Formats: sequence, C-alpha cells, structure tokens
Amino acid sequence: MSTLHQARAGGLLRQRDFRFLLSGAAASQVGAQVTLVALPLVALLELHASAFQVGLLTAAETAAFLLVGLPAGAWVDRMRKLPVLIRADMVRAVTMASVPLAAAAGALTMAQLYLVALVTGVATVFFDVAHQSYLPHLLPKERLVEGNGALETVRSSAQVTGPGLGGGLVQVLGAHLAIVADAVGYAISALCLLGIKDREPAPAPPAPGASLRKEIGEGLGFVLRQPLLRAIVVTTGLGNFFSALLLAVQTVFLVRVLHLPPAAIGLMLSASAVGGLTGALCAGRLARRLGQARIIWLSALATGPFAVLWPLAGSGAAAVWFAVGSAVVFFGAVVYNVAQVSFRQTLCPPALLGRMNATVRFLVWGTMPLGALAGGALASGFGARAAVWVCALGFLAVPLPLLLSPLRRMRDLPEPQPDAPTGEDPAPAPASTS
Repeated sequence: MSTLHQARAGGLLRQRDFRFLLSGAAASQVGAQVTLVALPLVALLELHASAFQVGLLTAAETAAFLLVGLPAGAWVDRMRKLPVLIRADMVRAVTMASVPLAAAAGALTMAQLYLVALVTGVATVFFDVAHQSYLPHLLPKERLVEGNGALETVRSSAQVTGPGLGGGLVQVLGAHLAIVADAVGYAISALCLLGIKDREPAPAPPAPGASLRKEIGEGLGFVLRQPLLRAIVVTTGLGNFFSALLLAVQTVFLVRVLHLPPAAIGLMLSASAVGGLTGALCAGRLARRLGQARIIWLSALATGPFAVLWPLAGSGAAAVWFAVGSAVVFFGAVVYNVAQVSFRQTLCPPALLGRMNATVRFLVWGTMPLGALAGGALASGFGARAAVWVCALGFLAVPLPLLLSPLRRMRDLPEPQPDAPTGEDPAPAPASTS
C-alpha cells in the first residue's frame, strides 16, 4: 500500500513509517531536553564557569547554523534524506558520549564542552534540514499540519518530561553522567530511522554547469522574494534571538539568583513546557477555526507579553512566575511553529525543500549565537535578572514584522501555483481576508 493511501486511509499513527519517525523524534528529544539542563550545569557546578562562559557554550550550540547553514541545504537536496538523518544521529550520540567519558577520566574541560556543542550543532543542522524536507515525502500536503502537530506534540512532551528527568539525574548522579541519556536517545533515534522502509527516490543529478553557489542562491532567492516568507523569517529570527538570550542566562538566573537546586530547576522547566504540549495539541484546531494565516500572527501577539513574568520571579514560591510565563510563551511559540512550518512545506517545490529549509534555518537560527553572546555579556555586566528583563521586553517586539505584513489582513494562507519554476517566487492565489 502506498504511503499516500495509508496516510489517507486512517490516522497518521496507522502509518508504519511515520510511527518510526515519530518514535525516533521522541527518543532524541527526551535526551536533548535532559542535556538542556545537564550541560550548563556541568559548566556551572563541575567546571565553575562564569556567566559569560555559559553564554558562550549556548552560542557554540547554535553557531553551526551560521557556519554551514546555507551549504547544508544544497548538499541535502543532492542526497536522500533518510541516510542523512541516520548519520547525524550517530554523530550526535558519539559526541555526547565523550562528555561523561572525559569526566570519568578527570580530563573534562570547557574547551571540550565548546567542541561538543559545536560538533553536535553541525550534525543538528543537517538533521533538521533533512527532517523537514523528508516529512513531505512521507505525507501528502493536506496532512502536513497534522504531521507537524504530531512531531511538535512529541517535542513538547519531551520538554515536559526531559528537564525533570535531567534535573533528577543531575541531583542523583551528577551533571556529566546525566548526559548519557542524550547519547542513548540519539542512538535509539538512529535505530528507529533504520526501521523505516519507505525509501525516497534518488534526487535528480545537478544540471550541467550547476554549482553549489548557484544552488544556494536559488534557495535564498525563493525565501527573500516571497513577502509572506520574509515576514515569517524576520519574526522567527527575532524570537530566536531573545530565546537564545534566555537560554544563555536562565540556568545562571535559576541557580545564582533564585537559588534553586538541580531537581527543582528540572521540574521548573518541565512545568513551563506544559504550555508547549498544550499548544501542539491545539494547533490544528486553532488553525482551522481562526485561519492558518491569522493564527501565525495572533499566537505571537497574544502570548509574548507573558514573558514579563520571567524577571518578576523570586526565591521560594515566587519562582513559579518563571514557569507560568514560560508556559504561556511556549504555547504561542508551538502554535506559531506548526502553522508556519506547514505553510513553508506546502509553498515550496520539492526540488527546493532542502535549500528553502536551510535558508530559513540559516536566517532564523543564525540569530541565536548572537543572542546567546548578548545574554552572557549582559549577565556578566549587569546581572542575570537584568539580562532576563532585556529578553522579556524584547519578546514584546517579536510580532511586529507580522503585523506590518500582508498576513495581518489574511485569514488563510494562499495556495501556491503547483508548477512554479524552481527558484522563482510562486504567484499566490487570492486569499480570504478578514
């Protein structure tokens, strides 16, 4: 039975290969969420890192999107996506396993943590670009919102369980041993992906005279010439800048300002992630009820102001305000992501998917190392709470590019012309407006 027929015949979980994709995502995401807690705690508690060094570690995790983000898309478009996913998982598993091994030998240093973050980040660039480009092969276009919603549900569920598990493991075993969970998660993900039977056809060979530079330019041109994509890219880039700023300082803020132990930090982050899980479960219904275009800007506008609760958090019971603010902001971010990623996948011709996704990732994730460095510098110079205030106020500006774009006047997103030439901007059909 074909993938298309299976996807239409019943729920997505009845489609075997999608179940394997989803199971792999679950394993890797839980491990990654454990490391979200454990890796900065290794730096803070075991290597006694400064606030700026923790910010630099966060920057190293996302620097790969600036270093290889654009060529990665062109390379991925020349290859089958599934083998790329498997190799990336294997690289991440081996790299993360080096941390507890070095710690056990008494040889762990901040330099190794930076290198681990950078290598894992490079593998993640290739994994993410290939993953978003592989999903449209498994599912028909009309099921992409549902498929992305299921993947976001898995990611958000991992954000609920992973940090709590990570904080508990750090409390009981120590920060470096908790990272074993991440290595195991990536290994399980690779095994799940190996179980997928649906092998995509080999991409067409590059045209005579084609060059990597030209192919990268086609991806950039497709994204930058489309006004709706431009607004989404600017908005997501702003959101990621301030999210990275928060990631760079939140562990310092929770440990050195709110004086929370590792287990409490894990529970705090898990509680705040409940909002993301709720957003993943509600995203499809909200898009159908309010319109896929409208929900993109409305989700950011309605939830961003709750970021102000972050710096208002205090010691003891007052720390709950950090979790409440995160839960609401995460809810909006997940609803936004499901809607805009599904739109991008629908809009883009298949031959350009890798380059389109890589271009978007380069532009929107490339702001994250800058945000992390800014967070580390602000925390070092003015204190962690002041850095969190800057982050919270920055979230108020995130929806502005969407509100100034044509999306503000639309209810649903336009359908692309199915035969749009590769690298050219598809002329959108008239969209319903409010």
